Amino acid sequence: MSGPEKDPAASRFAIITLARLAGALCVVFGMPMVSGRIGDSPALGIALILVGLAGFFFLPKYLARRWRSPKA
Repeated sequence: MSGPEKDPAASRFAIITLARLAGALCVVFGMPMVSGRIGDSPALGIALILVGLAGFFFLPKYLARRWRSPKA
């Protein structure tokens, strides 16, 4: 007898949540870079903010669309 089957939706939800969290963290760490408090390159901070925003807003939607069940 094997253990209970793992629900793939739970792991996918966790991945989507982690993707959104990673995007938010990129924005949070990019903001002090732009203001000059961390590092020497504001351009790197701007890039980090843009990547973080894209990851926060678009990556979860992309993953959810990719994992959607096909219509029968």
